[in-house]
Amino acid sequence: MASDLTNQVLSALAQTDQPILTSDAFPSTPSTTVKSALDRLASRGMITYQTLDREEAVLNEEARGIAANGSHEARVFEAVRQALDGLRIGDLPGLVGKESAKVGQGKAFKEGWIKKDRDVLKANIDSIIDVTQDQLLIIQRTKSHLDSRVISDLRKRKLISLQKVISYQISKGPKFAKDFVKEETDLTAELLTSGAWKTVELKPYNFKSKGALTPSGALHPLNKVRHEFRQIFFEMGFEEMPTNRYVETGFWNFDALFVPQQHPARDMQDTFYISDPAKADKPRRDPEAGAGASKGLGSYSNESGKEQDYHQYWNDVRDVHENGKFGSVGYRYPFKEDESLRLVLRTHTTAISTYMLHKLAADPKPARYFSIDRVFRNETVDATHLAEFHQVEGVIADFGLTLGGLIGFMEVFFAKMGIHKLRFKPAYNPYTEPSMEIFGFHDGLNKWVEIGNSGMFRPEMLEPMGLPKNMRCYGWGLSLERPTMIKYGVKNIRELLGHKVDLNFVENNPAVRLEKD
Repeated sequence: MASDLTNQVLSALAQTDQPILTSDAFPSTPSTTVKSALDRLASRGMITYQTLDREEAVLNEEARGIAANGSHEARVFEAVRQALDGLRIGDLPGLVGKESAKVGQGKAFKEGWIKKDRDVLKANIDSIIDVTQDQLLIIQRTKSHLDSRVISDLRKRKLISLQKVISYQISKGPKFAKDFVKEETDLTAELLTSGAWKTVELKPYNFKSKGALTPSGALHPLNKVRHEFRQIFFEMGFEEMPTNRYVETGFWNFDALFVPQQHPARDMQDTFYISDPAKADKPRRDPEAGAGASKGLGSYSNESGKEQDYHQYWNDVRDVHENGKFGSVGYRYPFKEDESLRLVLRTHTTAISTYMLHKLAADPKPARYFSIDRVFRNETVDATHLAEFHQVEGVIADFGLTLGGLIGFMEVFFAKMGIHKLRFKPAYNPYTEPSMEIFGFHDGLNKWVEIGNSGMFRPEMLEPMGLPKNMRCYGWGLSLERPTMIKYGVKNIRELLGHKVDLNFVENNPAVRLEKD
């Protein structure tokens, strides 16, 4: 008990004016018990102490046998020397044991202590020095050896192991006394009524002590970075789109975006399809609030009051694919209704952007939308890819927009994230033209890395919705996981999202702050 040890520590210090070592004074007492007693005395200023860490060499069972009885090779030599006419090899295990006979023969031959004459072993010299036994005896006595090569060699032979030993050097403190007086921690009614409070020792408050950790919830790093992105969008006048539909039809996910039905992205190896139900209804008006729909975020309701012709929208999208329309020659292939109505786990949040732009066509006016939510791809899972991840997407609809305006806006947007060096590379997307990949210079990696994709939505996507011909739309997106991995130094995406996430990682990481202008 720590309370019993406190008086022993004080007694040991009282007998000398020099510091004492706990390893000498209390060799058999567990270090945790010693530490508890020392902390108790140090908190009152009765002692001061320093922690000493060192490594000690410890003999294993085989080594302790060698220290007591000699090394294997020495025992073999002694058995051969005592046999005046030589010792038959077959008789050796019976004299020194099988293990010593097996290990010791080779070592004794190597040292030149014995020689072999047919099946008889004979001594080459009259006496030997058992170096291994001497080394182990020194280590057994001092827990170390002056020659580090000896320690290394014996460790390789698995005769010793190193273990960390913690001890403490104790000195008298400014309030040192021979006796440890118990301090009262509470001022009780009994102490007050009896008057004992005048003479007892009261334990002082420790205003520097840390309080007990209170279990609490913590935001996931992805949510912390997501919050920062949302603040950037709100600062720039964007409205958040509803993202509560994980399941979309092929129409909204692909066809309305002018993605052909033969596009590789629609293959089974790239997209998760829903088997039940096999297909959905054609595009139609959303249910009214109170009939299963909710208002606000999560609602796609049209607030303009203008009725939209979904049947005409369906026909226009089909025609622009199949025969061409609105000045486009289209893809000129047979449009399959069943393919368009298949249900998929959305592969991008652009499906939501399409839905919102179609709603905007009822009352065309400048608008800014954004969304941050989960999307699904039939990817092979590895250190940088998951079958589900988060997409950050922004859309701007206005009149007279140009590609130069998109580049300028991207520079402003990414500057708010602390990324100031940008490059743009021409790219291809079925639903944007022109399209650009966005690269930013990463100072930590000292190289250019892809940070997003962007473009201007095609007329084949916008005009079937009913948007005016002179209205243009910017669209861009990036993943939420990549900037989060960079900010928190995560190298494997599976440590950030999924069942392998360490809860301590979630709880202990600080809030993220993107470098804003």
